[in-house]
This record gives sequence, C-alpha cells and structure tokens, in this order.
Amino acid sequence: MTVGVLALQGDFERHQERLAALGVEVVPVKYAGDLDRVEGLVIPGGESTTIRRLLVRSSMWEQLRYRVEEGLPVFGTCAGLILLSRNVVAEDEDYGLGALPVTVERNAWGRQRESFEAPVRLAFDDTPVRGVFIRAPRILDAGEAEVLGRLADGEPVLVRYRNVLGATFHPELTEDLRVHRYFLSMMEEAHASQKS
Repeated sequence: MTVGVLALQGDFERHQERLAALGVEVVPVKYAGDLDRVEGLVIPGGESTTIRRLLVRSSMWEQLRYRVEEGLPVFGTCAGLILLSRNVVAEDEDYGLGALPVTVERNAWGRQRESFEAPVRLAFDDTPVRGVFIRAPRILDAGEAEVLGRLADGEPVLVRYRNVLGATFHPELTEDLRVHRYFLSMMEEAHASQKS
C-alpha cells in the first residue's frame, strides 16, 4: 500500500515516520500529480488556513475533494480534521471539504500554553492512547460520524465517517501506532471493496 502525507505545512515528517514504521510505502504529497500515486492520504496538523490556501494555490483542493468523494481513505489530524469537516465555527460555509459531517471549532482549547495531554479511550482497543492536544480543535457535534475515541468526560476526539478519519489530537507525536494502524485497516477495507 502507498500512503501519501500532505507535505505543504505542519508536522508531516512525524506522520511519515510512523507510517514507515508500519511497513508501508510513504509518499510526500506536494503537487497535484502526487495525489494520483496514493491509495490513502494523511492531512497533518499545522495551520488550517495556511494549508487550505496552499492546497488551492497548488490546484489540489478540488482534486482532493473529488478523490475523497470517490472513496480515497483520508486521515486528518488537528488542522487536517478541520479541513475535512462540514461545518467550521466562525468560518465560511465552504471552508472545509465537507467530507466529515461534524461541526468543529478551531483552537477551541486556547493558545499554545493551554496545550495538554490526556488519555483517549478507543472504541477499537481496550487500552487508551495518550492524546497530545496542541491548540486543538473541538468537535462540537459529531453528527453522523462514528465516535472512535473519547476523553474521560465523553468528549469525542476521534471520529470516522465512511472513508474519512479525523482526530483532534496528534497521534504522530507518540510512539503508539494504533491510530495509524487503524487508518491502514481502513485503506485495506477500501482496497478489498474495490476488488469485489
């Protein structure tokens, strides 16, 4: 399997390292043509407005929308989650790609100094993962998305809708590979369904 990591801005190198540790081919996605080479895509954290602007400037925004609608598995963390969301508080209606039917608020936990770590309870594993939240967005309404990870108070922080996975935290900043492994299982599902 070939996994792309959007490499325009943000901590894309950590995602590349985690995915490579799982034995898959990793392609940095910097140009529109790179999207044609991948079977799944990770959109990293960073600054969502900057990443969006760079996607539009590099002619990838509409191509990415099309690929996601066609079933490309995509995993967005922090800013990536924001860009995949249907509703982003205090932004224009078309700010996100609309692939995740959730409502999110950018930087909802406050500034950098309000960053924190907390255990995230997973729906697909009995042991929580360590969630690293840095200027994290908040999922105000999970809508039709399946909640796969929650904080102790029940707040959703990891959601899935069809071929799209979104996390408000940064799984790439820990050595725990379970969330990335789950994304690879989504890619395998998509690959199997295309064959049948």
